[in-house]
Amino acid sequence: MAATNANVEVMGKTGLLKDSLAKVGFEVYPLKVGWYNSVLPLSLRLAYPDDTLAMVVLSTPAMFEHAFLPFMEERGCQKLSDPIDQCVKHCISSAVSECFPGQEVDVSYDYELLPSRKPKFLAQTAAHVSGAAFYYQPSDVRDHPWAEKKMFGVCVHPRFGGWFAIRALLVFGGVTVDSEMVQPDPPDCVPSREGRIQLLEAFNFHWQDWTYRDIVRPVQIYSQKQKDYFSTPPAQRFALLKTWGFLPREGDQPDSTTDAQSQVTGHG
Repeated sequence: MAATNANVEVMGKTGLLKDSLAKVGFEVYPLKVGWYNSVLPLSLRLAYPDDTLAMVVLSTPAMFEHAFLPFMEERGCQKLSDPIDQCVKHCISSAVSECFPGQEVDVSYDYELLPSRKPKFLAQTAAHVSGAAFYYQPSDVRDHPWAEKKMFGVCVHPRFGGWFAIRALLVFGGVTVDSEMVQPDPPDCVPSREGRIQLLEAFNFHWQDWTYRDIVRPVQIYSQKQKDYFSTPPAQRFALLKTWGFLPREGDQPDSTTDAQSQVTGHG
């Protein structure tokens, strides 16, 4: 660590943030901005020095029951944006404010876009370089069979398989870490060529049936209620929540643009 009081104070409180978010079903993994920037073209890099501290936040299967349903019970939701996004933002922003009062923290959420329509950060890349989850891509498959097809990559968590989501990236402006912080390798949960082909084909061609999420034996999966929620098209989720007894705040109107966007970026 660089020997400044601000750095020492922030690093000393990272455990508090992890503990706070763990209680409501999130995991936090630290990384250096340079690890992220080193694998991306200049146009996608973060505008911070390489030794700046960052953290990637994941939601686990427990988030739905420990954070989302209590959030809906206590606060309800605004129909102007996706309910899960509202809950995630509330949980993360509250924990950051409590653990790091007065500290500059740039929080980017997985659903946020830049004016260019590019995502504010590449979630799966951030998870991979932090060691949280292995980002499997076609380039990771020797002599892959998809030369003529556009195939998307997918992250696999060592304990949850595909039953998780990458929610946010926190960047601590002005907080630097030294060379003693060693980049961890993400656990290679699917080491065989056959397994990687199975994973990528299940994700790209049959993602609706959930099977890609079970590529490794997970310690926990989504509850049936959570599966029902994420299986419901975003535009119909407010109606589902209403059947569960959760009513939107009065005066709010649905935003079809947000619904359409969440259909692309706001999956579980």
